[in-house]
Amino acid sequence: MIPLRDTIRSRRFPIITLLLIAANVYVFYLEWTSGPTPAVGIARMAEAYGVVPARIPPLSQIGEFGLSPYLSLFTAMFLHGNPVHLAGNMLFLWVFGDNVEDRLGRGRFLLFYLLAGALGNYAHVVANPGAELPTVGASGAVAGVLGAYFLAFPRSRIITLIFLFIFITVAEVPAWIFLLAWFALQLLNGLVSLGAEGVALVAWWAHVGGFVAGALGMLLLGGLRQPRWS
Repeated sequence: MIPLRDTIRSRRFPIITLLLIAANVYVFYLEWTSGPTPAVGIARMAEAYGVVPARIPPLSQIGEFGLSPYLSLFTAMFLHGNPVHLAGNMLFLWVFGDNVEDRLGRGRFLLFYLLAGALGNYAHVVANPGAELPTVGASGAVAGVLGAYFLAFPRSRIITLIFLFIFITVAEVPAWIFLLAWFALQLLNGLVSLGAEGVALVAWWAHVGGFVAGALGMLLLGGLRQPRWS
């Protein structure tokens, strides 16, 4: 299922959502042009700024190692492995981000997005200790947005492109069904990937962790209360 738009209009211009999309696109341009070929440039940036679980100590040791080993939890969320990876994440951010930004407010939404992404990436580290393959992508942060949307706008409907074997159709899907199905798929793949060779190439637990962090963040920030507008 591919979301095209939702049925709830945000009441303020989603400037932070658009700036985050622009930042991701710009960083991908830097990746694409930073090496003799796009593939080399992307690989170099992923190695330098992606999340490599083997390099990240447990949070209990933060006093010993300082903050620097954990910076990749933030930098990795602005990197992507290919144009399709980028486009998919940015589509989800565009469809769901404006309403979450509208509910939280711009400053809190930016902080929320970054923390949800970092916590999602750390969930990937915990699930894949010792892994040396770098992972990149905004998926954890975007999953946080989905978790927040799931709680705040369950009655919304998502205009969705659905593929049924050789048939393609567009349908309105209740947001809670769309997002619950998405989360269940991530959780299932995450459970299957535990202990499996090579499956960590897809950071399923970053998706799961980000979604849960986003839902909890929405609760803690009071995002379930409808704001008053003057």
